[in-house]
Amino acid sequence: MSDSTMTPASLLGGALTVSDGVLRVHDAAVLATSQFDTLVHEAVFGATEAERDFARWVIWEIGQQVGVRPASIHELYVARGAGKCGGFTVPAMNIRAMSYDTARAVFRTAIRLEAGAFILEIARSEIAYTEQRPAEYVTVMLAAALREGFRGPVFIQGDHFQVNHKKYAVDPVTEVNAVKALVTEAVAAGFYNIDVDTSTLVDLSKPTLTEQQRLNYEVCVDITRFVRAAEPAGVTISIGGEIGEVGTENSTPEELEAFMEGFNATLAAQAPGMAGLSKISVQSGTSHGGVVLADGTIADVALDLDTLEVLSKLGRDRYGMAGAVQHGASTLPDAAFSNFPKRETAEIHLATNFQTMMFDHLPPELLQEIYAWLDVNAKDERKATDSDAQFYYKTRKKAIGPFKKTLWALPVELREKLGAAYDAKFTFLFTQLGIAGTKTYVEQFVTMPEQHRPLPTGASTIIAAPDDADLSDCVTGTDWGAAGSSGCLRTAYGARAGLLTRWRSYGS
Repeated sequence: MSDSTMTPASLLGGALTVSDGVLRVHDAAVLATSQFDTLVHEAVFGATEAERDFARWVIWEIGQQVGVRPASIHELYVARGAGKCGGFTVPAMNIRAMSYDTARAVFRTAIRLEAGAFILEIARSEIAYTEQRPAEYVTVMLAAALREGFRGPVFIQGDHFQVNHKKYAVDPVTEVNAVKALVTEAVAAGFYNIDVDTSTLVDLSKPTLTEQQRLNYEVCVDITRFVRAAEPAGVTISIGGEIGEVGTENSTPEELEAFMEGFNATLAAQAPGMAGLSKISVQSGTSHGGVVLADGTIADVALDLDTLEVLSKLGRDRYGMAGAVQHGASTLPDAAFSNFPKRETAEIHLATNFQTMMFDHLPPELLQEIYAWLDVNAKDERKATDSDAQFYYKTRKKAIGPFKKTLWALPVELREKLGAAYDAKFTFLFTQLGIAGTKTYVEQFVTMPEQHRPLPTGASTIIAAPDDADLSDCVTGTDWGAAGSSGCLRTAYGARAGLLTRWRSYGS
C-alpha cells in the first residue's frame, strides 16, 4: 500500500499522515472520536489481511508517537521484591469479549484513579475460542487506551501459556514447541509479560518434592530461555512460573522452595546471568470460573489467605520476586478483595465475572441464539448430570469468537449501559486492590522503549501458533478436577461448521 493511497478515510481526515513509511500525528484529538473507532473496527474486521495489518500498524505507530506502548512490568516487580514498593495487588484482567468496550472502561477507571499497575491478558485457550490472535489483541488494547486518553505503559500478558500434559506425554518436543511458537507470535505482537505454566507436568507420584517438581522447572527454564531470546531491545519480559495447578491441592512453602531452587540452579547452569522469574502462581483454594451449582449460582470458595501471605513473603524475601499470584479470583465475594493487598499478594487474575456481566446485558433473543448454537456445537461438553444453567454457564464463553462481530455491533445504548457497569466494577476492584495512585510507581520503575515498525507491505512473516482450547481457564462444571485437564470444547472453530452464516447487528 503506497503512501498516496492511505485509508481509512484518508487517515482520519488528515489528522495523521504517512510519508516515507513514517506516521505522524498532527491532531491527537481525533483519537477520542468515532473516526478512530472506524480505524479500530478495520483493524479487527477489515475485509482483507492487508487492510487489517495496515490499520494495526497505524494504531501501533500512534501509540509510539504519543506514549502508549506495550511494556514489561518486570522492573516494577523486581522493585517490589527489593522492598521498594508494596501494599497493592496488580489485577491481571482477561479481556475476552467485546474487548474494545471492556478495555476502554479499564482505561477510563485507570485515568480517574491514577492507576498504572494493572495488566490486560489473554490465555492460550482464550486466544483459540475468542478468535483473538495476539496481534489483534494488542491492537485493541492499545486502541482502547488511546481512545480514552490514557498515556503510559500498557502491560499486556500471555496468561497460562500452558503445556498440555496429555499431549506432552505423547510427544513432549512437539507440545513444548507449540508453546514456543505462541511465544514467538505473542512477543512479536507486543506481549511483554508471559505466564509460563508447566505446572501440569508436576508428578505427585514421585517420592520427593524436587522430583515432583523437576519436569515443571526444567521445562519452564527451557521456555524461559526461549522467551528471553525473543525479547526486543530494551525489554526484559516479565515471566511467571507456576507450582500448583489451579483447582488442585493448596501449595506449600516446601513446594515453592523445591521449584524455585531447581529452576534457579538449572537456569544458572544453562544461561548464567539470565533474568529469572518475577512472580510465582500458586494454588490457594480457588478454581477457574468458579464452581457452578445446578441452579446456576456459584459455590462458596474456601480461600486460604495464609497460604498466599506466606508464599508471597517467601517469594520476595528469598527469591527477589514480587510474590505470589492468585488465579481464579473473579467469582470471589466482594468482601474478599481487600484482603489481597493486606496479605501482599503480588497479582490477582480476574476473568469470568466480566464475561458474566456481558451475558447479563445481552438482548434475550441474542442470548437464546447463543444457547441454540451451544446446543449444537458444544453438545459433547454436556454431562448427563448437567442442568441447563450449568451447561450454558460452563460453555457459553466458547461462543465469544463465533459471535464476536455481533457482540461488537450491539446497540450504542446497551453498550453504554454495560460500560457504566464495567466502570463501577473496575472502580471497586482497583480501589479494593490498592492500585489507585500506582501510576507513580510505574513512572518511577518502568521503562517503555520506543519501538517503531516498518509499514506493512505484504503477508506477515509471523505464523499463527497452534491453538489449544483444552487448557487452563476452562470451566469443568460440578466435578471440578484439575483445571485445564479436561472439559474444554474441542470443536474446530476454524472450520466454522454449523456456525451462523450471517452477522446480525441487534437493534441497528
